[in-house]
Parts: sequence; C-alpha cells; structure tokens
Amino acid sequence: MSLRVAIQMDPLESVNIDGDTTFALAETAQARGMELFVYGPEKLSTEAGRLTAEVRPARVQRVRETPGLFGDTTRLDLATDVDVILMRQDPPFDMSYITACHQLEQISDKTLVVNDPEGVRSSPEKIFPLMFPELMPPTLVSRDLEAIQEFRDRHKDIIIKPLYGHGGAGVFRLKNGDSNFDSLTELFFSRSREPVMVQAFLPAVSEGDKRIILIDGKAIGAVNRRPKDGQVRSNLVVGGTAEASDLSDADKRICDAIGPELKRRGLVLTGIDVIGGRLTEVNVTSPTGVQAIKKLSGIDIASIFWDSVLDKLASR
Repeated sequence: MSLRVAIQMDPLESVNIDGDTTFALAETAQARGMELFVYGPEKLSTEAGRLTAEVRPARVQRVRETPGLFGDTTRLDLATDVDVILMRQDPPFDMSYITACHQLEQISDKTLVVNDPEGVRSSPEKIFPLMFPELMPPTLVSRDLEAIQEFRDRHKDIIIKPLYGHGGAGVFRLKNGDSNFDSLTELFFSRSREPVMVQAFLPAVSEGDKRIILIDGKAIGAVNRRPKDGQVRSNLVVGGTAEASDLSDADKRICDAIGPELKRRGLVLTGIDVIGGRLTEVNVTSPTGVQAIKKLSGIDIASIFWDSVLDKLASR
C-alpha cells in the first residue's frame, strides 16, 4: 500500500516549478508511488480532539501554467487517514503560523509531521541563531531606539530587518550618517509591536549569501546567492543569482555547531544562511535551494529527504 502524504502549503497553482522546494519534494514523493494531498493551513479544523483538513488529492507536473492536477475535495482525519504531513507553508511566522503548529502537535504522536511542529514553533529563523552568538555577526534584537542608536554608533554600517519577515522583504542597509534612520525605525514600529533585528553590515555579502541545506542536522549541499550589483539582498526571489558552491571550513564549523540542536528539535529539512563565514539565519519553515543545488551540483536533496522520512516511519 502506498504512503499517503498530506502537504500543508501555499497554493500549488502558484509555485515556481523551477525553484520551489515543496514542488521538488512532492515530485520525488510522487515518483516513489506516494499518494499526495494538498491543503492550506486555513483548512485545518480541530473539534472534539480530532484534527481534520479539507484537502485536494493532487498530482504534480512540470508544466508552468498547471503545476498541479487535482481530484475532488475531501476531508481527512490527519491522525488516521495519512502517514506523513509536510508542514511547508511560507512565513510570515505570525500567530496563524504558530496556531497551525499547535494544531499539528496534537496528532504528531500518531502521524509523522515534518518538520516537527513543536520544533518549528520554538525556532523562528532569526531567533534560533541567537543561541550561537559566536557564529553570528554583531547582532541586536530590540525595539529600544536608544539601544539601536548605540549599536549603530558602534558599528556605523548596519542592516535592519523585521524579525519575522521572509524572502528579503523589508531589509534595509543604513550607512553611517544616513538621515533615514529615524523615519525607518518609526515605520517599522508603527506597523508592528515586534522588535527588529539589527546587524553589522558584512561587506562579504557582495560575494554572495550562501544557503546550506541540512538533513537531520547534517550539511548536504550549498548554493551561493549573489546579489545584483549595488544590492544587499541576495534572495533568489528578489533577483539574486544562484552559483555552485562548496562548504568552506567556516561553513562546516557552523553546521557542526548547530546541527545537533536542529536534529534534537526534529527539524529534518533546514536551510541556513551564511555570509563571509558568519551565520545570519536558520530557515526551519520552508527553505529554498533544493532545486538550485541539484541543478548546479547534482545533489538530489529531495531523495535524501525522503530516505530520512522513510527511516523515521520505519522506526516509529
């Protein structure tokens, strides 16, 4: 009997078939004979101790206009009707995201949920690295304007970004003497009650921001994302260019340091961002880079991921 896999994700109709990691995972699962169902987190329902979701049976195909073919909508009990759930929706990491984690935690002892929802909930991508300050660039998390100004006075050239943003959205560089500091911080704090992350600018970003993919806390492959000329954001979704990359000694030290904690938290598939040998973020929600690494380096991370999932199912 084939495995039944439910994928909690953003609409399959809108994925980029050339770069989306969730699409690659679904494609590999389908090739291995698994039965796929897709749904968004808004389709989760908890009632009388049962967690159900309104799902669509799906098949994926590498057709840009129609990446998914769907069957009739049905409601499944996620504790009994599926074998694996992939939690793959994109951030923002907001209360909706956290609520979905809590809901999936309720059935994680019955159905394998990847990544572990408790691990996801407790590991926001900009908060988790704070456990390893020795690996990071100088970093401040605060909404105290005096503290932010003092940090800026010390480091001169800084990056400021929302704590729970994604895809490079809302990331700004403020050079020494930039008169936009007051206006920018006012804008951040008027739109959110959250602190911001402030980091010393790393000139090495012009050479690229390396995305390293780990499976069960072990580094599998990497891609270098080079920003456009004059830009500081290297994310592929905002125009960065993907380049083949190996792991430097500094990259390996970072992976060796954080890998055991990622594995302990049940974070099977993660992506870390490294600039000039410094850890900047750890993506545990929906890391990209799997398809780019396969194209550039030949490493089939999607297959390695499913090997890990099957091993976990066998040991439950």
